[in-house]
Amino acid sequence: MKTWGQLEEIQPTVLKMLKNSIQKDRLAHAYLFEGMRGTGKKEISVLLAKSIFCSDPTEGYIPCEQCHNCRRINSGNHPDIHLIEPDGLSIKKDQIRMLQEEFSKTAVESKQKVYMIVHADRMTVNAANSLLKFLEEPSSQTVAILLTEQAQKILPTILSRCQAIQFRPLSSDNLIEKLIEHGVDQRKAPLIAQLTNNLDEGLNLNNDEWFAQGQKIVVKLYEMLQKDSLQALVALQENWFSHFKEKDQVDRGLDLLLLIFKDLLYIQLGKNNQVVFLSEIDRLEQFALQSSGRRLADQMTAILDAKRKLHANMNPQLLMEQLVLKLQEGSSFV
Repeated sequence: MKTWGQLEEIQPTVLKMLKNSIQKDRLAHAYLFEGMRGTGKKEISVLLAKSIFCSDPTEGYIPCEQCHNCRRINSGNHPDIHLIEPDGLSIKKDQIRMLQEEFSKTAVESKQKVYMIVHADRMTVNAANSLLKFLEEPSSQTVAILLTEQAQKILPTILSRCQAIQFRPLSSDNLIEKLIEHGVDQRKAPLIAQLTNNLDEGLNLNNDEWFAQGQKIVVKLYEMLQKDSLQALVALQENWFSHFKEKDQVDRGLDLLLLIFKDLLYIQLGKNNQVVFLSEIDRLEQFALQSSGRRLADQMTAILDAKRKLHANMNPQLLMEQLVLKLQEGSSFV
């Protein structure tokens, strides 16, 4: 389990709000934690529960992680903390009814009780209505935490009874860490983290053969640009156009191409730790010797202009042919 300090690095605003509420003894009776998968919602829910039950919190809010309550919460068997997750595809009325029955009893260890509902947006209509009745008569000793990635699917009457806390998307560094935790090769994670701040999308990209092949085609195009414009145009015809067919695919290809030029600039500036095409770093170090910082800046401007024109519905084939000529020259894309 991550500590308060570690989670504060991921969600500083959320932790600051909770800290203030705990210190001022103003915890809400119901919270809605909303944000993408992997942004720390469940971990911070558990952290909040530990802050409530900890026998010896530091500064009054940071769980000690050593007391009996903290250890039991970490192991998932504290009698006054209840976790509800979807039974199959949804959270059913019976699950909420059993929760209500449990909370009608006196707390085992203290007066406090906490319940967490993961994927609260998956409650059936009957379950949601049952929960609403529960929320309408809050106990001062009960804290509810609803977790969701899609708050718009939750009944407005439930939302109105919760204090909503927005979890921000992961930073690049945090996403890299999460991707590696989920089995992504540490040489691939930095590149993926430059293209998305969504853990699910990042994991999908990692397993996408089209994306893996696209990286090779983009690197090959750059290699041809180092030779002459004719070979680069041939590379477009032989590889690029057959792979990057749809508008969003062309846009993804341009993003990858832009990252190559950024990497070259980082290498020239001695910032190799910021390179994201790690699998190509040896070749990129050689390529970086063949260009100037000014030329790389012009080439990146050309790619950004191409992206703008793509979104303005310029013909993708004509756009790429013009871009290749400009990149080969190293001048701005007119």
